[in-house]
Amino acid sequence: MAAPQSVHQDPGLQPERTALAWGRTALALVVAAAIFLRWAPQHGWFAGALVAVSLVTAVAIHFTQKRRYGQASAGISGEAGQPNTGAALTLSLAVVILGAVGIVAVLWLPVSG
Repeated sequence: MAAPQSVHQDPGLQPERTALAWGRTALALVVAAAIFLRWAPQHGWFAGALVAVSLVTAVAIHFTQKRRYGQASAGISGEAGQPNTGAALTLSLAVVILGAVGIVAVLWLPVSG
């Protein structure tokens, strides 16, 4: 994926730092999916659901990052930046769902094998 073009003059401004943070978040979700794979022998399809939610969220972050970066850069250039509350709320919801499903898997599902 090519680096997005900046529309402002300072390459150390907030859009770059935010883009890096979203990249780390996507990477953390991929790592979490790999950890959830360890539960597959004990919890079967339930662990697969955790892996799927983690990977879908990471892929969504990856493919929407360029648009978010462009909006943040344009906001700085035009001195009218707006926070992206939709992305933050969606990610928060995904993390809450992952946590709840993980708790259900550990506490209530029978361990097989």
